[in-house]
Amino acid sequence: MPKENRDASELEPLLKDFQESPRQIKVPSKSLLLAVWAACIGGTFQYGYNISIINAPTTAIQKFINQTWTERYNTDISKQVLTLFWSTIVSIFTIGGLVGSSVGGTLAIRYGRKGTLLINNIFALLAAVLMGTSYPTGLFELLIAGRFLTGVNAGIALCVQPLYLGEIAPRALRGAMAMGTSIFITGGILTGQVIGLDELLGRDDYWPILLSTTCIPAVLQLLILPWFPESPRFLLIDRGDDQACNQALKQLHGVDKYSQEREDIERERLSAMGVKPKKPWELFGDRSLRWQLITVILLGVFQQLNGINAIYFYADYVFSQAGIPEDKIPYVTVGTGACECLTALTCGLLIESLGRRVLIMGGYSLMAVWCICFTLTLTFQNASPWVPYLSMVCVFAFILSFGLGPGGVTNILTTELFIQSARPAAYMISGSVNWLSFFFIGMAFPFIVNGLQQYCFLVFLTVCVLVATYIFFIVPETKNKTFLEIHAEFQSRELKKKLDHEEGSQQPVSTDVLLSSYANGNLK
Repeated sequence: MPKENRDASELEPLLKDFQESPRQIKVPSKSLLLAVWAACIGGTFQYGYNISIINAPTTAIQKFINQTWTERYNTDISKQVLTLFWSTIVSIFTIGGLVGSSVGGTLAIRYGRKGTLLINNIFALLAAVLMGTSYPTGLFELLIAGRFLTGVNAGIALCVQPLYLGEIAPRALRGAMAMGTSIFITGGILTGQVIGLDELLGRDDYWPILLSTTCIPAVLQLLILPWFPESPRFLLIDRGDDQACNQALKQLHGVDKYSQEREDIERERLSAMGVKPKKPWELFGDRSLRWQLITVILLGVFQQLNGINAIYFYADYVFSQAGIPEDKIPYVTVGTGACECLTALTCGLLIESLGRRVLIMGGYSLMAVWCICFTLTLTFQNASPWVPYLSMVCVFAFILSFGLGPGGVTNILTTELFIQSARPAAYMISGSVNWLSFFFIGMAFPFIVNGLQQYCFLVFLTVCVLVATYIFFIVPETKNKTFLEIHAEFQSRELKKKLDHEEGSQQPVSTDVLLSSYANGNLK
């Protein structure tokens, strides 16, 4: 906010927000639910789908690369070069994701949240064409280009879609509606696992069709999302279009229910007067956003380093040790995807009653417990015939715990911890950190496993405990609070230290004093 003193009339609604009781949770309108579906089907669904469908055609694509290389150079490709090409096809997805997340916030400011989601489908359609034509043209390089574009699509979607969902959702249902991000990620993973079965498109000769199916969600979004409005917050605060904001709110929340949401947006607009959208590098120099920024960076890093990738890595080994035939393991793997999807749905039902802190701390705490159990069962895998079945239980329990907390709540906090002017830049930073961590764990994970073997889960145990402890001491509950309330709660810590130092008092500073100082420009 500007340093100038704020009008007392601007302070009154802020104070009212702190004093009023939580609003009664209402059932969302059909239009709002359909808008969430339209945003997610071409957004984070694509991310989950493209992560999982690349697993089924691994052998077939490697044969295609070898065949193409032989036809070009009249010699078989070496094992090292083949591994390099395959690793590039898989990992280039993360590089594309990093590129997408680094530009997603800028696109969201320039073209709007809905506009950016629609534009983003261009990358998915181009990727489908490139990957689908790689086999008939004999150009395996098109697979690399196509996977890069799917990564760009996923990076933009993970940045902009949660932004859109958080801004169109009513305050009382913001957490549940924002869970659409995680629900559709897990739904995309599960769909990709099912489509990749041999009975569908998992056969060797179907892999070009399988990879090109990424165009289907893109087409669906292009057909459906234009019928729904742009983010009302973007329309009023960024564009200053009062009429379009009211029309959007009426369509999303109903003519008789939109006024309360309009009041919240108006308060945020008043607080943001004269403030331009921040650039990512500007957030690092803003002391008032220090703890929020540290929080989203740490959560983004730990979401990749908490052991979920290790669990999936060990899953096939555990299933084979339990006596499951190799040709049946893909069906059990589908069960792991179904578990994660189920917990995302469960988290969506519980998040508004239990809150964000309970779910994310509980999820990480349970994951720490299962890290200990999994380490023990892997260590004594051959001690008894029933130990591998305990390992299977640990696999599913760990995935359930991840989906219930870290997998579901992390993206929501990025929306809630920042106000309108800083939110797109915050998503660019958290998204970039997440993709860099994704790339790092992909590169370092084999060395960690080879070096520590099953004891690698003791490292992940430490990570889970540290995150749960950080959330407990630093991050406030955000349930049923406006974005301004959450912002002021973080700022109150700095202001309390300042006032206590100036007044030499150790007495608690009241909310009225905090808001008065905030309104008078004592805390930016």
